[in-house]
Amino acid sequence: MRFSQIFIKTLREAPKGSDTKSAELLMRGSFVDQLGAGIYSYLPLGLRVIHKIANIIREELDKLPHTSELQLPVLQPKSLWQKSGRWESLKGVMYQLKDSSNKELGLGFTHEEPIYDIVQRNISSYRDLPLALYQIQSKFRDEPRPRGGILRGVEFLMKDLYSFHLDMKDLEKYYWRVSKTYLKIYKRLGLKDVYIVEASGGVFTKKVSHEFQVLAEAGEDKIAIRRGKKFALNLEIARKSDLKNARIVRSIEIGNIFNFADSYAKYMNGYVTDSAGLRQPILLASYGIGISRLVGTLVELNHDERGIVWPEAVAPFAVHVVGLDLAQSKVKKAFNDLLDNFDRRNIEYLADDRDAPAGIKFHDADLIGIPKQVIVSEKNLLAGKFELKSRKGGKSKFVKAVELYKLLS
Repeated sequence: MRFSQIFIKTLREAPKGSDTKSAELLMRGSFVDQLGAGIYSYLPLGLRVIHKIANIIREELDKLPHTSELQLPVLQPKSLWQKSGRWESLKGVMYQLKDSSNKELGLGFTHEEPIYDIVQRNISSYRDLPLALYQIQSKFRDEPRPRGGILRGVEFLMKDLYSFHLDMKDLEKYYWRVSKTYLKIYKRLGLKDVYIVEASGGVFTKKVSHEFQVLAEAGEDKIAIRRGKKFALNLEIARKSDLKNARIVRSIEIGNIFNFADSYAKYMNGYVTDSAGLRQPILLASYGIGISRLVGTLVELNHDERGIVWPEAVAPFAVHVVGLDLAQSKVKKAFNDLLDNFDRRNIEYLADDRDAPAGIKFHDADLIGIPKQVIVSEKNLLAGKFELKSRKGGKSKFVKAVELYKLLS
């Protein structure tokens, strides 16, 4: 992709309202655009990062047994939420509205109610269990004080997975298997220092839940951790526990899992017949990952004074080609030949073909933060080489075209 063919409008100054480094850099780098408080558009670069994260999540979830993807509606009828009693309890958090016929509807705050409705209406035998269904979709929550850019917006992208089981042993086995899958996902995204944190169920359940938290100074959460342990407690639970030799640190929540057990079976009349002909509740657990929040988290943990430094797995492109001296025909030809070879080798690139000063091109390359940069210039071509530069650390090597293709393939 060339700059001349993609919508990228970088900013020199931090926009108003950018209260975190990730909010500032994502807007300056033309990844997101703010439409209103807590409301963001994902521009082409930002959407590519979203797709990279979503694809990693899909690849790992699709390895789980009995698991498949679907899409649920954003608009949900009040009657469905009344069954669980959450229509009233979520007022002030859930967007609730009326249509032209005065029918009350809610915007998807979460999707336990609609997914459980589908399952309880379509399965009646133990042979249909276990079952797991997931989606990647926007959620809406009426945050009174949206902050942190996309770390806490009123509309955000989320992966939500729901598993259905006949007995608690099977549910718990799957629950902890998903936990391991989450840790694999985070590792592939380049996230370190991820903790499984025991927490309250919040507005979702009275049972204990588990959050996935990554250590970050910009985090609004606090957790209690012990040396050498990957399990931790959130501050609310830690205060109730006799927790010695624990360190309190700031963190960002990047996922959560909830064990609802038979709660929804009772709320929504969800039962199946077992092998002995007895009526058994359909047990439920749910598992969330905030994808848009992950974008912000990755920037909080991967930036320097010049801009973003994306991990390779989620960078919008694999390489940023900076073309200098393009007014000269020999340089322009070498630049175009390089891109043609990248196309043939399926190397993802963003190529700066603008008629702009070198300083602006280097500034934008560092701000956007693609991990590898290739500089094409008259000086380098006279030596028969290209400059391959690492965004992280800034180290360069000068290589011939054949070696460059090998290094980037």
